[in-house]
Order: sequence, then C-alpha cells, then structure tokens
Amino acid sequence: MSSRNRVEVPEAKEAMERFKMEVASEIGVPLKKGYNGDLTSYQNGSVGGMMVKKMIKAQEERMAGK
Repeated sequence: MSSRNRVEVPEAKEAMERFKMEVASEIGVPLKKGYNGDLTSYQNGSVGGMMVKKMIKAQEERMAGK
C-alpha cells in the first residue's frame, strides 16, 4: 500500500515540509511538526489546498516565461 503523502522527489522532502509550515503560518493554521490530530479537517485541508494553489501558480508563471 502506498502512502498518499509521499514526496515524488525524496531530495525535496525537507523543502516541502518548510513550505507546508510557511503556508500554514500564512493562513493562520496552528500546524506543528508531528501529530496534528487536534486540528480540524478543514484546517488541514486548507493548508494542502493552498499549497497546491501556490505550486500551480508557480508552474504557470514558469510556463509563461515569467
């Protein structure tokens, strides 16, 4: 069984963790390293959703030559 939270490029794991914490901080979600079961699904989902939104924007800008 594969993990849904795996990093496709293992060398990027630490950078993705920093990115996740940065996004959580920006949107006011009190995410911490380790267990976050005390947060709501909405809070956790908003972090992931914002990460995806930012990654898509960055890729679109690269594709547009910006």
